[in-house]
Order: sequence, then C-alpha cells, then structure tokens
Amino acid sequence: MNNFARAPLAAVLGPTNTGKTHLAVERMTGHASGIIGLPLRLLAREIYDRVVAIKGPKEVGLITGEEKILPEGARWLCCTAESMPRNRDAAFVAIDEAQLGADPERGHVFTDRLLHMRGREETMILGADSLRPILKSLVPEAEIITRPRFSTLSFAGSAKLSRLPPRSAIVAFSAEEVYTFAEALRRLRGGAAVVMGALSPRTRNAQVAMFQAGEVDYLVATDAIGMGLNLDVRHIAFASLAKFDGRRQRRLFPHEMAQIAGRAGRHQTDGTFGTLALDGKTRAEFEDEEIRRIEQHEFSWLKQVYWRDGDPRCDSLDILIGDLEAKPEEDMLRAAPEATDLAVLKQLAGEGWVRERTTTPAMVARLWSACGIPDFRKTGADMHARLVGRLFKSLSEDQGHIAGETFAREIATLDNVQGDVETLAGRLAAIRTWAYVAHRDDWLADPAKWAGRTRAIEQKLSDALHDRLTQRFVDRRTAVLMRDLGAAGEEALPVRIDGEGVVTVDDEAIGRVEGFRFHVDGETRHIDKKRLLAAAERRLGGEFAGRGAALIADDDAHFSLDTEFGKPIAIAWRGQHIAKLEPGTSLLTPRIALDPALTVLGTEMRANVAERLQGWLDSAMAEALAPLLRIDAALRAKATPPAIRALLAPLIEGGGIAARASVLGALAALEKSDRHRIGRLGITLGSLDIFHPRLLKPGAMRWRLALDAAQHGKPMPSLPPDGLTLLDEPPKATQPSWQRAGFRGFGGKMIRIDMIERLSRAAHDARDGKKPFAPGQALITSLGLTGEVYGKLMQALGFQHVRGTTRQWIWRGRRTAKPRAVAPRPGNAFAKLAELDLPRG
Repeated sequence: MNNFARAPLAAVLGPTNTGKTHLAVERMTGHASGIIGLPLRLLAREIYDRVVAIKGPKEVGLITGEEKILPEGARWLCCTAESMPRNRDAAFVAIDEAQLGADPERGHVFTDRLLHMRGREETMILGADSLRPILKSLVPEAEIITRPRFSTLSFAGSAKLSRLPPRSAIVAFSAEEVYTFAEALRRLRGGAAVVMGALSPRTRNAQVAMFQAGEVDYLVATDAIGMGLNLDVRHIAFASLAKFDGRRQRRLFPHEMAQIAGRAGRHQTDGTFGTLALDGKTRAEFEDEEIRRIEQHEFSWLKQVYWRDGDPRCDSLDILIGDLEAKPEEDMLRAAPEATDLAVLKQLAGEGWVRERTTTPAMVARLWSACGIPDFRKTGADMHARLVGRLFKSLSEDQGHIAGETFAREIATLDNVQGDVETLAGRLAAIRTWAYVAHRDDWLADPAKWAGRTRAIEQKLSDALHDRLTQRFVDRRTAVLMRDLGAAGEEALPVRIDGEGVVTVDDEAIGRVEGFRFHVDGETRHIDKKRLLAAAERRLGGEFAGRGAALIADDDAHFSLDTEFGKPIAIAWRGQHIAKLEPGTSLLTPRIALDPALTVLGTEMRANVAERLQGWLDSAMAEALAPLLRIDAALRAKATPPAIRALLAPLIEGGGIAARASVLGALAALEKSDRHRIGRLGITLGSLDIFHPRLLKPGAMRWRLALDAAQHGKPMPSLPPDGLTLLDEPPKATQPSWQRAGFRGFGGKMIRIDMIERLSRAAHDARDGKKPFAPGQALITSLGLTGEVYGKLMQALGFQHVRGTTRQWIWRGRRTAKPRAVAPRPGNAFAKLAELDLPRG
C-alpha cells in the first residue's frame, strides 16, 4: 500500500480474480472525491451499490448511457468508460479493464481515458499484464504493480452438460445459445441463471442473486461474465472457442480465454475451466499451448491499442469527420476501425437537409452527440442512422427539443410486460434507447420527468423478464431434488406417499405412484430420471409389496377387463393396468402377461398375482360366457358324437357364431337325436347362422370380441352400439368385427342375426308350401326395415318376390351359395319393393 501513497499514477496489472477492482474502490473511497470508469453498465451498477454502502446514497453518483443518478454535490462517481466526465475535477480516477484498448469496437474509448483521464491526487489504471509495454510507452511515468492470482486455475477437460459439477458457468457467444443451454439445464439439473450484457442491471442482479443464494447451481452467460462480475463460480465450461467480433467469426485470443476462464475460483478457492461436449462430441478443443498460458497467466504483450481523437473539432461536418478519421502519430497507437457512431455520421452527412442544418459548430456538435446513441437494438448502421436522423430533425428545429408527445408515444408502446423472453428482451433494448435520450440534459423540455418514466418502464420490463427467465429456465422442484441427491445420496432420499399416490421429496412433489409404476412428474425433467426412479423404487419397495398383497386379497369386483378401442386387451385392478391378454392354446384360454411394472414385486409374489388374475378371469368368463363354456365342455366330452363335435368346433372358434354356409357338411351329417342334443345346449340352427342367442347380449359380445382380438394378437376392435338390432353399415374396416359380433349386412344396413332368424321363422309360419303369401307387417315395422333391405333379406332366406305384386312372396328354397347382389333399377322387383308402404330405417 505504501507504493500507492508515493505514486500519483499507478498501473495495477494481473490476471482475473486478483481483487484489482476491489482495491480501486478501497483507494477511491479513501479520497475526498473520485471517478471510476468501468467496462459494463452492469459492473458500474455493482460498484455503485458497493460505494453507496460505504458513503451513502447522497454522496455517490452513477453515470451510464441509459442511467444517471447524480445527487447534488455527489463526490464519488461510478461510470461506464464512455460516460466518464472529461471536464470534472476529482482527487482520484481509476480506469478498469484498460486492456480493452485493444478491442476494435470500443478500444479507442479506453485508450483515450488511459491517456487523458487523471486524478488530482491519484490515478489508477487496472488491467491485464499484457498491457505492460503499452503503458511503458504511452504512460512512462506510471508505476506498474503486479497482483498475483490468489488461487490456482487448472484445465479440467471436456464434460457433457449432464456431468458438469455444481457451481458451473457455461459461456456461450449468442443469446440463442444461452437460451438453448439454459433450457437443457432446466431439464437436466433443475435450471440455470442467465447473465448477458443486454440484460438490465435489475434483471441481471435478480438472476445472479438466484445463483449466489444456491437456488440454482448453474449459470449460463455470454462473455460479459469475464468483465469483473464477482460470482461464486468454480468451473467455467466454454460452449465454443470462437465468436463473432462484429466483423468476422474468429477464434478467441488466449488472453480472452483467460479473461473468461479466470472467473472460476474466488480469492483462495481454486477454479477449473474446460469445454462442453455436445452429443458426445466437443465442438472446440483447447490447444496445449493455450492451456499452459491460461494456467500460468502468460500472454503475449499487446503491441498496439486503438485510438481515435477523443475531442474532435466541430467547426464543420468535414472537419469533424476528418478528425475522427485521423491517423495516430504514436507507434503504439492504431487507428480505430469505423465505429457505428462514425458510420451513422458519415451517412447523415451525405444528406442535403443535414448539411443545411449543421452550419454552426454548435449544431455540428449536436449532430455528433446524436450519432453517439448506441445501437442497443443491434439493427445495423443503416437502420440506426434512420432513427438518429429522425431524432436530429427534432433536435435541430424550434426549441431544439424532442416533442413530449412524440417521446410519450414512443415509450408507451414499450410499456407492456406481456410476451416471452425474446419479446421482453427486445422491448428492454428499445427502452434503453429512449432512456439514453432522456438522460441528455438538453434534448427534452423536461428530461428529469422522462428519465423517471423510462426508468419505471425499464424496471417493470426487467422484473417481467426475470420472471420469464425463471419460469422458462428454472424448475425449482428438480433443483431441490438434485441438491438433496447430491448432498445425501440416493439411499437417503426422503420419500413420502399420500393417499392419492403423490410422492414428495422434502415437501416437493416429484411424481405419483399409479398401480405398481412410479411416474416422475412431467415438470421434473432431467437426465437423472433413471437415477430418481431407481432411488424411489428402492424406497417404495414396501409400498409396492403392500399393494401386491392387497391385489391378491381383493374382491373380484375391483378387477375389470379393459377393452378400449384400438388398445391391447388388458386386465385392470382398481383402474390400473396390471396385465394384458395374449394368444393362448384356444380362444377360451388366453395367456395372462403381467405388466413389466410388476417386476418390483419379486418372483414369488408375481406368481401369486398371476394365479389371482387367472382365478378372476375364469370367474368373469364363466359369468359372461356361460353358454360358450358349456359348448366348449360338450366339445371336449368323450361322450359327444363326432358329428356334433364337427359342428361345435367351428362354433367355438367363431366365439359362438358360425355361418350356416360354412358348416353345411356338419349339418348334413347330424341325426335327429344329434339335433336334440344341440338344442339342449341352447344353440339355434338358423336359416343363415348357427349361434347361441345369449352370446348376442352386449356383455357377452364384448368378451367374445376381446378374446378373439387377444387370440390373434390384435387390439380391441370397434363394438356395435349396445342394444340395437338394426344399424347403418359402418366403414369397411369395421364391418368384419361387427360380423363377428353377430350382425349381417343387407342394403347398407346390418341386422343382428337373431332378428334375422325371427323374420325367417315368421315368413315360414305365414307360407303354405310354395304358394304365394304376404308376410305379416308387425315384425317388419318393429325392426324398422325399408323395402330394399327387407327384399334383400328375404332373398337371402330363400324367398322370391312375386312379379306384379307388392307384398307377395313364394318359397324357392335356400341356396348353398351366397346370393348375388342386384342393384335396384327402375321397374325391377327391388325398385318396387323400395316403393312399398314399409317403415323407413
């Protein structure tokens, strides 16, 4: 410290995290007044808050492009480098990150401050050691003092996102990448804080506070993290080693890598750095020499810094442009590339109306001041020049002020906290432009009023952006879980289950137990889902065993056959699927396949569960399919004659239904006594189908189709509507399942086969041999048959319409082949039937 007491100008050089800025604040607050210039508005605000805590708010000012807090008589000022007042006398002056003089875009500002900003009693230049030869040449009177890093920084290699250690920061070089990695960390680790230079200080502070408080263990940032932000980061993971510098995509220089990597570790806490592996591959690798130089803090000396005249003459536009494009005389200085402000100035200088209004030095200076509005929206020089030109028109007319109505209208469109992260970030960038305008002393009639309005809108947008960032990138439940797992391990995971099966960890719901399966909450998304499942299932073993015992002991009423259309045939217990039916040795002996979730029960208990399910299935089938089981028993009985077995076998295969045409041979072989025995089984030997009437009831129909689907390894087909006997013909894909259910199609309709048999018997009861007869209308009316449908049905039953009559039929005998379909034509029998006075379906 004695060195500083003797030195009016000192340069404190060293790597990141050596406490240089902290030292400057300590020195500044020891003087009667002071100014410190910093590289970022975020950092200026951080140092302002620190100095306010020491000196009080009435004594400290903050000056940045978009924000000015300047109490009357303020003696200590915290500024961005661009906003440092050049004509203010102060006992102490400090310029932070002075090596940024080598930055093509802003370097000329830092070089100007390094050359010309001096404190009355003491000046301190802070920067990297690479600045040493520049200082010796341009500021030979400066005493150079080296600050060593208090901790070690070492290379840790490449790591997947899921394997990053807690307290890590990922550094990316675009907002899109920042958002992408933050989204991924939400899924994997519960979330991340986000830090970008484009954020307002209020939003950035809220995000940093989450990280510092341990609410999240990860941070995703742009390279703004390398500029003095003090964070509890232990590892820096580079998502890339290249960035777009405003002109081209290039690899980071070693000193830039070190500036960022040096954020890892604080004071005497060691830090590490490495790269991020994506999809199993590392997008960029450090070279061995780069690693060595970063770890040893050895970098090439800067050979030149950028320069531009910091106090150009404003006698005319051409003189101003000439001064700004002038070449430096010193070898260590290099002419700065054309910055946005100069590009905008040159573009406007080419317009006649601008030339007409800038005929005095005062008006040239006013235009140059307007050109200094930063392009916060990143629209490019051409678009930005339009905005500057529009504002300069107002600044060069009448009272030289932007109209209050115009300003109010511009900011009113931004006073809206609705929208997503990108929308709010865009509005924040826009309000920063108007905040910059409001903080110019003579651009508005009432600048204090409008500065307050823009500040209020920025605060609202900042708070809303913080909320959106948190909602989008932080899953607090997963974050809590991952901390608990990391601290206590899987075995100590405190699992609790409420009456509805909700599983909680430290009062945070993480999932639900349904049946014998643990479902992680959809909001708890991270790659350690398998780890969580394993931990939870070990802890839930007792719960699952209890459920298994309850299943085995439960009443039949709590089991059911799930026959949802398009899904596999399943057995449910208390609403949860626990098994499915698969093909067995026959239709009536399906195989029960336990759900894989029941593996949590162990071999013996699973066998007991399977036995219980088989018992229920046998009981349920006995109730729903009793006639079919009687037919099956008769088929298997040794005493059953072969002729009867020949008929029963296809009947069983068809689930209790067989088309008469398919069993004509078996029917012909039956004796009269065989028919009596078949009748005692309840089987109807119908005109078109062989069936058991009770198997056509809705419950039996559902079971028959379900067993048929299971036997063929297919999902549940469509069921006909319950209780109806006449239906509109469904799409072709559905017709086969309805036919298996017990319906036949005629003329666009499907009729249940027992109703067809009733019609057949009624017709036979009404006829006298082969004489013409008229069937009774009562049954036809009750079924709702139309003339065409009834006509096709009668033909299928072996009757023929008598020509020239409307209701007369004769018996011609059943055909053994399927009748040919005949389309109705004008004048034929079907057309006449369609005109009969019969009920319409």
